[in-house]
Amino acid sequence: MSLDEREDTTVYRVVMNQEEQYSIWPVGRELPAGWRDEGFQGNKQACLERIQEIWTNMRPIPPRRRAGDAAGQGEA
Repeated sequence: MSLDEREDTTVYRVVMNQEEQYSIWPVGRELPAGWRDEGFQGNKQACLERIQEIWTNMRPIPPRRRAGDAAGQGEA
């Protein structure tokens, strides 16, 4: 762990955009347009671990939908 990471006392929150992509954002700062709070807060490492748990498919929504449509074409 670098010196910068050890000294980071910032409280972050997990945020998600309209494409269901996740990131972290400092608590107390206004969220950028298109992002919403997902309800989890903590230090940087805890937030990154939370994202790793919940973000299992990193593709944006349109490619996931296309892949789902293609997978269902051959089923009857």
